[in-house]
Amino acid sequence: MAVLYLVEQGSTLRKQGERLVVEKEGQVLASVPAVKVEQVVIFGNVNFTTPVIVHLLTNGIDVVFLSLSGQYHGRLISAESKYGELRQKHLRLVDDEARALSIAQSIVGAKLHNCRTLLQRAQRDHPQRELAIAIEGLEWAAQKVKRTTKISSLIGVEGLGAAAYYRGFKQMLRPDLGFTGRNRRPPTDPVNVLLSFGYTLLAYSIQAGVQTVGLDPYVGFLHAPVYSRPALVLDLMEEFRPVVVDSIVLRLVNSHILTEAHFVAQPDVPERPILLTDEGRKRFLAAYEERVQTKVTVPGQEEQVTLRRLFELQARQIARLALGQQDVYQPWLIR
Repeated sequence: MAVLYLVEQGSTLRKQGERLVVEKEGQVLASVPAVKVEQVVIFGNVNFTTPVIVHLLTNGIDVVFLSLSGQYHGRLISAESKYGELRQKHLRLVDDEARALSIAQSIVGAKLHNCRTLLQRAQRDHPQRELAIAIEGLEWAAQKVKRTTKISSLIGVEGLGAAAYYRGFKQMLRPDLGFTGRNRRPPTDPVNVLLSFGYTLLAYSIQAGVQTVGLDPYVGFLHAPVYSRPALVLDLMEEFRPVVVDSIVLRLVNSHILTEAHFVAQPDVPERPILLTDEGRKRFLAAYEERVQTKVTVPGQEEQVTLRRLFELQARQIARLALGQQDVYQPWLIR
């Protein structure tokens, strides 16, 4: 069974016999056996006919509507949908302490690995002792991950690894923007403003993938369920924070694409002491979109996929784990 992605703007999905056909201006763009489609994902302005709607609803095939940039709009769910079953099994998976711990360990291990790899890449140009110490701290934390027996202790190890990482991250940045370490609520220097903005964008992108799959974004393994906090989204973000957001911040700051001129101090507004200007926001959004459209190699995939597509694939792993179709979560690791 496969997911049918419709991305050609102005195209129309039709049903012809036992096949689903994508057409535009009289030309057939794609034709697939209808029986092999388990979900349809529509990006932007794509049309589909009434016979297609009837077929999808009759056969319990969900249709997900996303913007061109991947923002989740909603879904068409039939009475025969397996959406409810998936969510029930997702909850049971989270309640299974041993399996939940294993998934959380994989996520934290991947985050620490990707953070360490990012620092190691920078070591060639930044041979400071502080950077080497940070790498050693991440290696120590990574070794501790599999020895944890509770989520609470795993969170402690992750916190120690993150602290080491940001000490190394500081060494890779040009120093004139005042970054001394990670802070938030509110961020108090330009670099932390960029990190927080980037992590917010990443959360939206991953939540779209989670909702596309049909999982409950508020039920996670590592992050505790707190009102209005999308715990599963925050879980799946971890392995991508250094790969997507931190690498963008490093490039924009060190290349002087973003400078002091793109930030405004608000000393009388304690909840937002530093603001990113409209021009700064445009530059960051352009860099973010370029990054998530980057194609990467994924084990088990015949073709490279964009990072945005990879967010969804990672969520689909959680669905397969919940449904008993997969035994171990495979995080995405950079080399």
